[in-house]
Order: sequence, then structure tokens, then C-alpha cells
Amino acid sequence: MVTSQKPAPPARNLCFNVYAKECPTRMVLDRLGDKWALLVLDRLQNDVVRFNALKRDINGISQKILSQVLKNLERDGLILRQAYPTVPVTVEYSLKPLGETLIQAVSSLTHWAETHMADIQDSQRLYDEAKNSAL
Repeated sequence: MVTSQKPAPPARNLCFNVYAKECPTRMVLDRLGDKWALLVLDRLQNDVVRFNALKRDINGISQKILSQVLKNLERDGLILRQAYPTVPVTVEYSLKPLGETLIQAVSSLTHWAETHMADIQDSQRLYDEAKNSAL
């Protein structure tokens, strides 16, 4: 009697170390440290959004960069790309469950910057004045 077994899924290595030079988590941190990725993820919070709406809502992002960011986030399993066979093709993006686990952190970070920007600008001005007066 021959039984066919599915190959076992690859074992998950739970021993990642973000401080190790070759750790793959660094790629994820690099991706999430990108302003465009943060803005896309934040914009997809609680919404299904079309490509052109993302481009319009995220002022300053080019079509090329937006396409790259969306592909990377899709590859990482953070967003879902849904294409509909219309003329022209309709493409919508939404968060996948893994992406939803990031929303609290992403939203906190992006909106922290809004809340504290005046303080940061004051600190930069004071720092620059101190450096210039030391010259």
C-alpha cells in the first residue's frame, strides 16, 4: 500500500535577530521605514482603494514609486491586489490580515509626526542656530 504524503511545510525560524547584519528582518524594517510604504499602509486603513485614488491622496508620489511600493507590500503579504476585468482594468488594494497587524504602529508613527512637527522644527532651528554661532 502506497500512501502519498504532502511535503512538510518549511520550518519557521523564530530566532530572528534584528541586530544581526544578515537577518532578513532588516529588509522588512527597511521597507516599513520608507515614507511611501507607511503612507500607503495608513491610507489603506479601513478602506479598499484604487490605484489612482492612492496616487491622488498621497501627494508627491510618482506612479512608478507607487507601483513599486504596492508590489513590495503585496509580495510581503501586507496588502491584497484585486483586479477586475473591466475596460480599463479596475485594480483595488486593501490590507490583508498581516497588514492589519501593523496599522496601529503605522498610524501612530505617521500621525506622531504630524502632532510633533512644530516641536521638531523648533529643535532643528535651535540646533542650527547653536552650530552657526559656534562657527
